Amino acid sequence: MTAVRRALALAFALLAFLTPAAEAKTLRYASQDDPQTLDPHSANLLATSRLTGNVYEPLVWRDKEWKVIPWLAVSWTRPNDRTWRFTLREGVRFHDGAILTADDVVFSVERALSPTSQLKVALQGVEKAVKVDARTVDLVMREPNPALLSHMTNFRIMNKAWSEKFGALRPQDYTAREDTFAARNANGTGAFLVKERQTDVKTVLVSHRGWWGHQAGMNEGNLDEIVMLPIKSNATRLAALLSGEVDFVLDPPTQDVARLAANPGIKIVEGGELRVQYIAFDVFRDDLLYGKANGRNPFKDIRVRQAVAHAIDAEAIRSKVMRGFSRPAGTILTPGVQGYAAQADRRLPYDKEKARKLLAQAGYPDGFEVTLDAGNIQPSADIAQAVAVMLSQVGIRVRPNIVPQSNYFPKIEKHDTSFYLLSWGAGVTGDALYTLQALLHSVTRKGEGDFNMGRWSNARMDEIIGKLQVEKDPSRRDDLAREALLLAGQELPLVTIHQPLIPWAMKKNVSAWFSPVNTLYFYRVRID
Repeated sequence: MTAVRRALALAFALLAFLTPAAEAKTLRYASQDDPQTLDPHSANLLATSRLTGNVYEPLVWRDKEWKVIPWLAVSWTRPNDRTWRFTLREGVRFHDGAILTADDVVFSVERALSPTSQLKVALQGVEKAVKVDARTVDLVMREPNPALLSHMTNFRIMNKAWSEKFGALRPQDYTAREDTFAARNANGTGAFLVKERQTDVKTVLVSHRGWWGHQAGMNEGNLDEIVMLPIKSNATRLAALLSGEVDFVLDPPTQDVARLAANPGIKIVEGGELRVQYIAFDVFRDDLLYGKANGRNPFKDIRVRQAVAHAIDAEAIRSKVMRGFSRPAGTILTPGVQGYAAQADRRLPYDKEKARKLLAQAGYPDGFEVTLDAGNIQPSADIAQAVAVMLSQVGIRVRPNIVPQSNYFPKIEKHDTSFYLLSWGAGVTGDALYTLQALLHSVTRKGEGDFNMGRWSNARMDEIIGKLQVEKDPSRRDDLAREALLLAGQELPLVTIHQPLIPWAMKKNVSAWFSPVNTLYFYRVRID
């Protein structure tokens, strides 16, 4: 029996065990990734957010046009320039039955701003929260944030009493791989609650019958239960869909989409994710941590970073690896994100000879060796292999280091890398500041540079981002974002590859709304 067949047999055995009873509307959901944690203030990672976003809720959320709308807060005012005042929705209950109060919001703000949180960026500019009464909370600003509401769509509310009871007063330190109660259990206000969690095996959600959204008319779906299955093997995941063992596959391999679309029992929903895939360099150390270059770090030289950009054929990656499901990108923001600038969205042309000349000018006529770190999910693993081949053609000998996803982020978040492949989704806030601050600001302890793993630092970039944090005029904000993107294009602390175009595959009787953050919101899913 081949490894694929063994994996398939195991998956089918598991799925058979999970087959629901009676008439309950159960969605069996498969993806290659398992959420890293259930703590909503710990890891700012997509796989985690896909789960916590269905279990925990923010004060403000988004409609189908991706515009900010009231959610746990029904309204807000600005009593003065330093204060945002939110009025909470009445009758909201956590999954354990507790009523949402201002104390929970104050607690959640303090928790999300604590040192081990990766969600500080969701409260950009907030100094503290103050309870006004049981249903009213003030957010006091350290500095103005014109995009505060957009940022807060990613800030989720926890129950204070539950957190105190179970020792979850501060977020799990995900980078240090800490294990906490809140990392394995959840108590949100969302439409679904966690019934069962087995890391890397399955997560079972069931409908929160006390969800306020039922009475408020927010529920568009009819699901009673969701069984989330991480199935790493592409072949096994698709076989499960084709056999009817699962209803939905979040990430079908792009090479199989045409075959799936031709199947009368399957439908494909496609959309452009507001995300960009890129490679980035350690430009901090004087020597390569993983590689050989005569005791030097070649990536500190702009000519080497330019050579890498010239050597990567994004169009070939689009056609060969992504099978057409991508758009080559020259900048880290996509169309649809406030601050996107078409002038900055220009890749350096694919030119191997130019790349060789730049390497020679930088003192590397014979190239050098380096390790490229990447997670073991697709398409990252295949892209890393393709990039390695392309760079070898100009003399940069790359060893792809494909790391299990559960280990990958803790590794690179400790700056334990010389060269890495990653992607970033700006659709979370839909505003340039979120991306620029996380990826291109110098690393600080205030939530700036949280995903600047290469520790690139540029005083002018920091200055631009600082102005963007407080600028209120939309036109001026666009000007600042454009200047930042053009500067990044000149200095190349990272080299963008493409914006993925996302296909979802599902059984014909499943209806799902495609979100620009590549996340399935279960309260908008139906099985008919």
